[in-house]
Amino acid sequence: MKISIHYAFLPHTDADAALGFYRDALGFEVRNDVGYDGLRWLTVGPHGQPETSIVLHPPATDPGITDTERQTILELIAKGSYGALTLASDDLDALFERLVDSGADVVQEPMDQPYGVRDCAFRDPAGNLLRINQAG
Repeated sequence: MKISIHYAFLPHTDADAALGFYRDALGFEVRNDVGYDGLRWLTVGPHGQPETSIVLHPPATDPGITDTERQTILELIAKGSYGALTLASDDLDALFERLVDSGADVVQEPMDQPYGVRDCAFRDPAGNLLRINQAG
């Protein structure tokens, strides 16, 4: 039996800014762009890997969430304490430079971690933490 991750979900607070980061800076393809009731959901993923996608969704839209809970979620997103994802690249340094050139928010430059991984970190326009590991 094979089990794989098909969708991961991250909130976005500005769909156009999210597209600028995930499509233009990271180079992901846009697989779906759906608007409903004034809100927008984006599905993106790496070229050549149709089985793996990230759904960028408007945060705190569940009707069961109270206004107070909604405000807390938005505050956590703004602090960068709500969503996170780890990616991998076969050329971490080149991807890091491409993201820097795009104006992405750098959290950590590429470095060798004491636990054996070389990685860097960015925040997307909503504040989600993206760590990027050197693959292989």
